[in-house]
Amino acid sequence: MTPTEPTPTKITPKRFSIIIEELVRTKRLTHFEAVMYYCEQNGLEAHTITKWIDKSMREKIQYNAEELTNIFIKKVKEN
Repeated sequence: MTPTEPTPTKITPKRFSIIIEELVRTKRLTHFEAVMYYCEQNGLEAHTITKWIDKSMREKIQYNAEELTNIFIKKVKEN
């Protein structure tokens, strides 16, 4: 199954994590961007996939968000 292949009838958090990790690796996206990309490519609303996001994926998305916040704060302080 490719990352942009239509969503199978049964997707599990494990399968979803594998798909997202593949997108992160191949398209050089953050985990958040990969989730949004997957939703866009498969015609899904972001709120509908929360059941597929396990604790590990949540932590990775949170880490990405914290990194972006830190970069933003650093840029603001520089100006």
